[in-house]
Amino acid sequence: MDAEREVLDVLARNAREDIEDIAAQTGLDADAVEDAIASLEADGVVHGYQAVVDWDRTEVGKIRAIVEINVELDRETGYEQVADRIAKFPAVDALHLVSGDYDFAVEVLGGSMQDVSRFISEQVAPMPEVTQTVTHYIMETYKDGGVRFADGDDDDRLSVSP
Repeated sequence: MDAEREVLDVLARNAREDIEDIAAQTGLDADAVEDAIASLEADGVVHGYQAVVDWDRTEVGKIRAIVEINVELDRETGYEQVADRIAKFPAVDALHLVSGDYDFAVEVLGGSMQDVSRFISEQVAPMPEVTQTVTHYIMETYKDGGVRFADGDDDDRLSVSP
């Protein structure tokens, strides 16, 4: 598992690294790296590879929101069943069972604020277990997926010396 952990650490930083680069970074040979990746994928540890996209810099533009969802469960329904129903919607980008004041944190993507609002009000809120939703629209993203988004401008504040 140590080899898999080292390979996983490299993939988490940059999934586009080629086998030779991962081998050089981890001290493993290329065959061991390929075996580790195959094992991680087969065991369901690695589910896929995604680009981290700054949607604000595209012409497409996507509205992202974090939605807090409270649920009330009965004897026949558990968190897993509610999560399965919510996760099936294509607008749901991420879904987490969380501790605190609400039960689920859902990241939703839509083409507009109206799309996101309509999705929550027409698809999520009417679920029998859902008792409350609170939607927080993401206004600006500074870091996502471990990648910091910078606008390229240097800090133009004046320094103050005593």
